[in-house]
Amino acid sequence: MSVRRKVPRLTVVAVGCACAALLGAAPSQADPGTDDTLVGPSATAAEPSGEPFGIGPTATDTFGGYLPEGATLTAFDVENPTVGRLDPPLLAAVQEATRRAASDGIAVEINSGWRSVGFQQRLFDDGVRTYGSVETARQFVASPQTSMHVVGRAVDVGGPDAAAWMARNGPRFGLCQVYANELWHYELTADAAGACPPMKPNATG
Repeated sequence: MSVRRKVPRLTVVAVGCACAALLGAAPSQADPGTDDTLVGPSATAAEPSGEPFGIGPTATDTFGGYLPEGATLTAFDVENPTVGRLDPPLLAAVQEATRRAASDGIAVEINSGWRSVGFQQRLFDDGVRTYGSVETARQFVASPQTSMHVVGRAVDVGGPDAAAWMARNGPRFGLCQVYANELWHYELTADAAGACPPMKPNATG
């Protein structure tokens, strides 16, 4: 989808992630609570930092995976959990693609990668408020139970011409655009021959 940049990453059906479009302004300060369990394969990655926000009446969660407006990440910024908690095969594929794109004069940025359960829930809840119903929101933002970002198996790319380059070349590295309405969302779903499965119309499948 799912959030800098030379190409806006915060619109819903445009190159970039919809996260900040749903979140609006940056989160306000609050007293830390108990973080939700961090989901992702990289147990040694740095703990996410940011302001906690409420998830329901009692639970709290940090903005794990949230990138402030103006922040810039690449596939090599593994000290940031947005990148460092990606599934290792996906991370390796994105890094290889990033190197190849650079040789073609294309800078591939990471607009969004791993997200905590609580952050994804916030995005989903804000999507419901924005679009007016759960059914419509699901076309643009996945629930924490279905989001590949939560398990570190999806990245949103940005940067001038990066999405177009990835559309042409991503399958060579196993990377496929998954949703027709999200030009920036890539997962490691190509087969051994570099063929991608048919795109889904949107996040509802």
